Amino acid sequence: VDGLRDEKSDCRRTRSVPCRSHAEEALQRQPEFPDSRHHRASTLLTTHPPPSLSRKRERVPDRAGEGNQTTTTMTSDITNKQACSPLLNPDGTASHSTKASKNDTQVAGYLPLAGEGENESLREPLVNRHIRSYVLRQGRVTVAQQRAVDTLQPVFGIPYAAEPLDLAAAFGRSAPKILEIGFGMGDSTATIAQANPQNDYLCLEVHTPGVGNLFKVMGEQQITNIRIIQHDAVEVLRDMIIDASLDGVHIFFPDPWHKARHNKRRLIQAPFIEKLMQKLKPGGYIHVATDWENYAEQVLEVLSAEPLLENTAADYAPRPDYRPLTKFEKRGINLGHGVWDLVFRRK
Repeated sequence: VDGLRDEKSDCRRTRSVPCRSHAEEALQRQPEFPDSRHHRASTLLTTHPPPSLSRKRERVPDRAGEGNQTTTTMTSDITNKQACSPLLNPDGTASHSTKASKNDTQVAGYLPLAGEGENESLREPLVNRHIRSYVLRQGRVTVAQQRAVDTLQPVFGIPYAAEPLDLAAAFGRSAPKILEIGFGMGDSTATIAQANPQNDYLCLEVHTPGVGNLFKVMGEQQITNIRIIQHDAVEVLRDMIIDASLDGVHIFFPDPWHKARHNKRRLIQAPFIEKLMQKLKPGGYIHVATDWENYAEQVLEVLSAEPLLENTAADYAPRPDYRPLTKFEKRGINLGHGVWDLVFRRK
């Protein structure tokens, strides 16, 4: 509708709008993620419309007695081509370059992506990239967990830093050091640490609710032989753990990533075990437990293929006494589900 009433009826009259005008207006709409690499084509299309669709607004007379109305006409001269797209040469031909110059960015509103132009510093070095074995999910942190984090993290927490960590100084004593990767909510970790006060446990977890819960349990039970790093285990192992400094490694119920296309995200892979062997002392052990049979088979294959490891059992080991049953494990056993423990020792 154009807002005017028809002379013969009291209804607002309608006027037809050319389809090209609809298409042109659609091209002018901003994309939902204009600076996203995945929407680059959409960004270039909306911020730089094709020369044939560049617009010029001019006023033309309408019907007698209704004054002037604004209409849209289309132009396609070379000047408009240059103004619309930084990817065109001065003669109007397409440029082979995929990057806009700084002047084009200011004139045409081209949005440089992360890792391009002035954002080159935002690009993550390829050497530091790895496939993560976890996905950060938003979990609810209770008031008690947050209070425990605020109170105990300065005492028992270790911030991530890309430099070697002195474990003896971090724990304040010389004792066997056990690395636990992914402790979940930390109940089993607290039980193990409390039952084995002669050992020190360096525990890694990325999820804040689990970190807060373990801090809370430590405060309630006065457990002092645990230190927590809230960071990616692969990066901590690579940057902070000194070679031949660990007496044992616990990896209990890692994410199985059960879909075939996600198997590459599993933590237990040959390159990871190879790095882990560098940090483990001769005679040290690695203990993996999983309730996913396919993952257990893969872990058995990977650990058996490592020349520096030897299996302490024929294939799967009985559950050691130091590893308590979790409530989920108990429920699974009652339902007839299996749990597989693998204990290998470094030669």
